[in-house]
Amino acid sequence: MTRCRPLITAIAALGLLLAGLPASSQQQPLATTGAAARNFPASALRGSVTFVSGNKVLLNDNAVRSAPGLRVLDARNRLVMPVTLRGNTYTVHYVLETSTGMLQTVWLITEAEAARPRAAPGMVVRNFKFESELPESRQQR
Repeated sequence: MTRCRPLITAIAALGLLLAGLPASSQQQPLATTGAAARNFPASALRGSVTFVSGNKVLLNDNAVRSAPGLRVLDARNRLVMPVTLRGNTYTVHYVLETSTGMLQTVWLITEAEAARPRAAPGMVVRNFKFESELPESRQQR
């Protein structure tokens, strides 16, 4: 038994040493600006949000309740408390709960992200064009 103590002590010390090392290869660096491309879900729409108070939110100038687990993410994907945004209007991407219609997730977007096309409420998105939408040169056959 006394012969195993140095081996056990060495293994324990090695374990403590490895536990203290940073796992830098597993962590992704945060973007220093909002310029890093973020992936938004396909169901996310673009709009404007004004945080009024509590769970009251104006979404595209319509009163909407926020879900109890509302997540608001800034341009660096950091969680922001909605109370700190009260009274301000932001251009955002958002997701509504399908069953309740409450606001579930909000991403505050940068000007570069706002410049990219995105679906908005009332917008018709389709993967084809009618002949009347084609340029004049193509219509004349």
